[in-house]
Amino acid sequence: MTDSQQPAEQGGSLLTVLIALGANTIIAVAKSVAAFLTGSASMVAEASHSWADAGNEIFLLIAERRADKDPDRTHPFGYGRAAYVWSMIAAFGLFTAGSILSITHGIAELRSDDPGSDYLIAYIVLAIAFVLEGVSFLQAVRQSREGAARAQMRPLRFVMDTSETTLRAVFFEDLAALIGILLAAGGLVAHEITGEAIYDAIGSILVGVLLGAVALLLISRNMQFLVGQAVSPRVRKLALDSLLAEDSIERVTFLHLEYVGPSKVLLLAAVDLVADETESVLQVHVQDIEDRLESNPQVARAILSLSAPGTEAITG
Repeated sequence: MTDSQQPAEQGGSLLTVLIALGANTIIAVAKSVAAFLTGSASMVAEASHSWADAGNEIFLLIAERRADKDPDRTHPFGYGRAAYVWSMIAAFGLFTAGSILSITHGIAELRSDDPGSDYLIAYIVLAIAFVLEGVSFLQAVRQSREGAARAQMRPLRFVMDTSETTLRAVFFEDLAALIGILLAAGGLVAHEITGEAIYDAIGSILVGVLLGAVALLLISRNMQFLVGQAVSPRVRKLALDSLLAEDSIERVTFLHLEYVGPSKVLLLAAVDLVADETESVLQVHVQDIEDRLESNPQVARAILSLSAPGTEAITG
């Protein structure tokens, strides 16, 4: 009901994170070696970027596990919002360990008089990194397209709107990584051709700015889900249709759906029942409807109440 995602897609998010973690760890080691051998500011920025990404995947794995915990007395709607907390921590890590470090190191190298050296090793590492990051990014794109097709949305809009925070994080981190590799390579080439270290430093700064923009985007979206993100009009319409499809519901006068975790919503509604029975009998009907709604794996909790007399029905 939410964004047409099934529990299998949560497994897809886990696979996406695992692939990203493996790729980023290998890339981080290779870039660190290349940065040490060449002394390139752009390679230092790329190495810090990859280490930040690898660390972030750990937080995203924690997010996946914590969000899957079953509801209990202290968390009746489950622990789904924990995913947004850990994803936000990951985004802050990208901002500090990736963006700020890259920018400050690039600024420090602006006045460097290093004429440059043979960057063959760096080029090879960047090429391999581009391939590995591409594999990880394609996995995120594949999952995004599948979800977008089910939700009848454009893939990029789906990535921005989806409640699956780990998918959004991996998608934009991998996209930033691919662009960052091109920026770093451009800085290295310009440095090697001109002998001016400023180009290498600028490459490092640009990588840092790119990471900062991605981090702020992810922080903003996680914050919106943490404070209470309502579902899209399309999902709201699907929920309304589901309620009106119940034989015992005559009309719906109030409806609110809010994400309480990845692919999990809290459904609140006021309904007018067809039957004109005693309060105890009506409550049984309401409970039966709630149970049917909660059988949907995307509904964390459904809470229905009876409409006040004279309240107008909603249409969308």
